[in-house]
Amino acid sequence: MSTPRVSARRSAILPTLIIAAILVIAFAIFTSFWTDWLWYRALNFGTVFSTMLLTRTGLFVVFGVIMAVLVGGNAVLAYRLRSKTRLGPPTSPLLERYRELLDARLVWVVLGGALLVGLFAGGAAAGQVETYLAWRNGTQFGITDPKFGLDIGFFVFDYPWWRFIMSFLFTGLVFSAIVAAAVHYITGGLRFSGAMRGSSAAAQAHLSILVGLAVLIKGIGYWFDQYGLEIANTTLGGDSFTGINYTADNATVTAKLILSVIAGICALLFFANAVLRRWVIPTIGLSLLILSAIVLGIVYPGAVQYFSVRPNEPDKERDYIARNIAATRAAYGVDDVEIKDYSAKTTATAGQLRSDAEALPGIRLIDPAVISPAYEQLQQVRGYYKFAPTLDVDRYTIDSAETDAVVAVREMDVKGVEGQNWNNLKTVYTHGFGLVGAYGNKRQAGGEPEWIVRDIPPVGKIDEHEPRVYYGEIQTDYSIVGAPEGSPPIELDTPGGGDSGNPTTYTYKGKGGVDVGSWWHRLLFASKFADVNILLSDRVNEASKIIYDRTPRERVQKAAPWLSVDGDPYPAVVDGRIVWIVDGYTTSNSYPYAERVGLNSATSDSQTAQNTNVVAQPDTNINYMRNSVKAVVDAYDGTVKLYAWDETDPVLQTWQKAFPGTVLPKSDISVDLREHLRYPQDLFKVQRSILGRYHMTDPYNWYLQSGLWEVPNDPVAGPNSNAKETPYYLSVKWPGDPGPIFSLTSVYVPRGRSNLAAYMAVNADASSPDYGKLRVLRMSDTTQIDGPGQTANAMVTNEVVAERLRPFQQGTAQASYGNLLTLPVGGGLLYVQPVYTQRQGSTGSYPALRFVLVRFGQQVGIGDTLQQALDQVFAGDSGADTGETDPSASPTPRPSESTPGKPPAEPDRPAATKALTEAKQAFEAAQKALTEGKLGEYQTEIEKAKAATERAAKASGG
Repeated sequence: MSTPRVSARRSAILPTLIIAAILVIAFAIFTSFWTDWLWYRALNFGTVFSTMLLTRTGLFVVFGVIMAVLVGGNAVLAYRLRSKTRLGPPTSPLLERYRELLDARLVWVVLGGALLVGLFAGGAAAGQVETYLAWRNGTQFGITDPKFGLDIGFFVFDYPWWRFIMSFLFTGLVFSAIVAAAVHYITGGLRFSGAMRGSSAAAQAHLSILVGLAVLIKGIGYWFDQYGLEIANTTLGGDSFTGINYTADNATVTAKLILSVIAGICALLFFANAVLRRWVIPTIGLSLLILSAIVLGIVYPGAVQYFSVRPNEPDKERDYIARNIAATRAAYGVDDVEIKDYSAKTTATAGQLRSDAEALPGIRLIDPAVISPAYEQLQQVRGYYKFAPTLDVDRYTIDSAETDAVVAVREMDVKGVEGQNWNNLKTVYTHGFGLVGAYGNKRQAGGEPEWIVRDIPPVGKIDEHEPRVYYGEIQTDYSIVGAPEGSPPIELDTPGGGDSGNPTTYTYKGKGGVDVGSWWHRLLFASKFADVNILLSDRVNEASKIIYDRTPRERVQKAAPWLSVDGDPYPAVVDGRIVWIVDGYTTSNSYPYAERVGLNSATSDSQTAQNTNVVAQPDTNINYMRNSVKAVVDAYDGTVKLYAWDETDPVLQTWQKAFPGTVLPKSDISVDLREHLRYPQDLFKVQRSILGRYHMTDPYNWYLQSGLWEVPNDPVAGPNSNAKETPYYLSVKWPGDPGPIFSLTSVYVPRGRSNLAAYMAVNADASSPDYGKLRVLRMSDTTQIDGPGQTANAMVTNEVVAERLRPFQQGTAQASYGNLLTLPVGGGLLYVQPVYTQRQGSTGSYPALRFVLVRFGQQVGIGDTLQQALDQVFAGDSGADTGETDPSASPTPRPSESTPGKPPAEPDRPAATKALTEAKQAFEAAQKALTEGKLGEYQTEIEKAKAATERAAKASGG
């Protein structure tokens, strides 16, 4: 008696588990959807979420239903058209069983099959949401293509959507024909073998119409293919070539039109077969179409290419190469690049840099890719703070002068928290504190950075600002912040400064973050993050907010899914707040004739190869790019603002119509923000990749490829590295310009060679009227100028340099090389490279700027300062003053003020000894303060030590 009950219970377990699994999956999907909606609403980008959701849902439903109805409807129609009398007896027992199944469960079979294909089709259509929105809101470029006279907007916005529509219809009709043929076969209306081989009249008419429609769509596709040739990749001269070439223009286009006509005739034959009922006629037509596709689509163009084009390729392809050059330069914004021949001098003479003296003090010696450990040791304060591995370069007005600065944000790194528990990690250690900045061209006596702003709370020459950093590049996990009015704060704010030197606490007051005060929201986010503590902890209260998706790139990408985001966001103090500035790009892969580039390969360099906070772009192909948006992410509350930068860009205008109100006008950019905007790195990297070949505007020279340039490997990355040299932000005085300009610079070498081919720079100062102006100095072919690799080798093998660096190659300290900078000064090219030294085997060590290497022509110099190195190279007098203080120089004796011109008084040794003792005590106190994280006290003691050292020097007479 118990066995049936046990069996019944067991039989109920499986359905119960299935239902439970379905409910869990459904709740997880709902949780993801609803929390995303809450996130977008909190960011004030709810229209982006709703537009994307509604469009994606609409495409899924519409195209899924169309496919389901098309396939399912033809299956039902085929069943209803079954003949009362079959063409013969059943061909197999299996076929008979299928027929019985179809007769008994037609509705379920058709619904199941239609639902399955509908889901696949709907999913494919939902993935075309951006293609649809671009087509729906497409904007004219105002430029026509040279072949068909169509606006460029047709190829960028319309063509991709219509190709999808034709592909969808063709696939649907083919599937429908296959399903209909299967139903006709099962029901006996179609036989492929035996004495009764053939089909019923109804089956023949049904299948003829379906196949005819599919062939008709294929014919329309052939017609559209002629437009696709303008964005297709072919080969020319053995290399990839985008656009119509001679063969395509004179053979393939004609072939596509002929094939379109043949396909139309073939479709008519299939339609006629619905009445004539003779398969031989449409079959001949279909065979003719296939044969024509082979002959006209492959053989004929191949013959034209081999017999007509190849023997005369440079002449035949000249006009098409010219179109490709013009389109490529326009698509990447390099059509107005200024290229100037530059006969660089290679001899160094005294006073040679006098005319460029204004630019030399701005040479950046602090390398943002090297100096981060110094920031860590001198400004980290506690182990739970961290700076990015690669710092950033910005500009600030200091003492009424524009100054290049190396900046970083002191972010929270919860990996350094001692108490690794949920309360600490999620509710206490919630934010970083302060921006730290140093002069790009100055250092302290010991080689440490000369701070512009430092310490906690921040002190220095940058205006007072909100220092708390809840959104940055390092802290990526979620935090719970906020509390009711009057509640005691629990978030760690500063490690000192409170009563008795205790840490201070704080309560988040920003508008960013998603409310989790309600039980329902707590349940949703506990499910989203698989963390029950969100539901159970008393620290989550009615005023709590949860902040997540905290990196600037991530927030901008979600707020504007149609943008490609630059790989290097950078912080700045703007209008009293720390913000992250992120450059956004509009791109396309269907600009007629424009050459395609791999976005990942073009933006990869020595920085991205180090897996730092600077990342390369994804591995996609593009052939159009604009820096159309400047995005700003508030480091305190996570607010995202998108500003239109290139307001003439049709792609930007298209997305503004798709997402109205999400992009603010360029006029809304404040003066303070504009002063911190700069030319973006990734766009510059793509442009330098394009100009490696497209600096040649003559089609014949372009075809010969004799003047190809490439970006050299970064010599600092090591001899075995293939990583390209990264572009550098520098204040550069261009030959002939009145003064230096904040620029983004790079160099070229001839392909396969190491000598210098060209020097490239772009005006990177957004407040300049010439912002974005690209200029290139092309080296003379008659005189070899060493490239970065050759220069690096010449520097390290120089006898004087080797002798100065030998102690740092054999002892406990080790030398490392900073960025190898190139500047066009003195009528030639000046290479400058900082050298850092760092004690090995010590946890508290950090790189300190110790030497500066300089090379001009074949002359190499090394000095404790840039001034020393320049004077060595230029015969003892470079003709310019870098404004540096020599860290190794001792105060020189001065004549007594009371007796001018007389020797100084005798040394006061007791006073000197006393001053030196005070200096030693001050240095020891400074070291103790640094260890305890008391940066303000550390700086005070350092100042005391310096003053005591100066008194000792004065008392000793020198």
